[in-house]
Amino acid sequence: MTHEPDRQDPEMNHAGPARPGHEPIFNIPNVVLAMLLVMVAIQVALDSLLPQRAVLEIILQGAFIPQRYSVPISGQVGPYLWSPFSYSLLHGGYAHLVLNCFWLAAFGSIVARRIGWVRFLVFWFASAIASAALFLVFHWGDESIMVGASGVVSALMGAAARFAFGNNGFRRDRAHLNPRTSIVRSLSNRTVVAFLAVWFGINLLTAVGFSFGMVDSAIAWEAHVGGFLFGFLTFSLFDTIGRR
Repeated sequence: MTHEPDRQDPEMNHAGPARPGHEPIFNIPNVVLAMLLVMVAIQVALDSLLPQRAVLEIILQGAFIPQRYSVPISGQVGPYLWSPFSYSLLHGGYAHLVLNCFWLAAFGSIVARRIGWVRFLVFWFASAIASAALFLVFHWGDESIMVGASGVVSALMGAAARFAFGNNGFRRDRAHLNPRTSIVRSLSNRTVVAFLAVWFGINLLTAVGFSFGMVDSAIAWEAHVGGFLFGFLTFSLFDTIGRR
């Protein structure tokens, strides 16, 4: 999901990154801000505005449930198709939402400035599916219910690892302008390797049951890994800037 000397609006250019100049509202690209507002609005509606019956129906229809794909369930043809994406807009509570919003604002902003809003939305859709796919592999036939944008956020982190950590370190205002590095060269960058080690280390701990006190429910580490690998390995398909 460029600024030129005439200060053209970066949101109007799908094909390239925005250059330093006029910053979007709150220093967050409009497409990222829009996704943040959508997720917050959904959570507020689920938590405070809708009756419990409606909330349960929305979760049933929108959450990713592996059992749908192994056992035919009457009336679930629609959710079978859209839940691999819609689950990424739902959350298990405000703590879950705030955590994902924080990291989405941090890493989503960098990626959105680089690839534009159209490719950003396509990336969101594809990474949500990839995250759900790996979760499905590990939970085939389970009644597990997965919600949250964590898989997409992980994919954005994986994508950022391909360009944001340049030779001169990380600069938030210019990270999106760095050349994209190949997978091999990325893995030779010490900063990227350290980032990967910390990220996978945290997810390894969640896999063995350590939740860091962030949420009460189980953490879908499989979706995190699926998303991260998708972002890291396929980012070149969404990026129009040449690599080095």
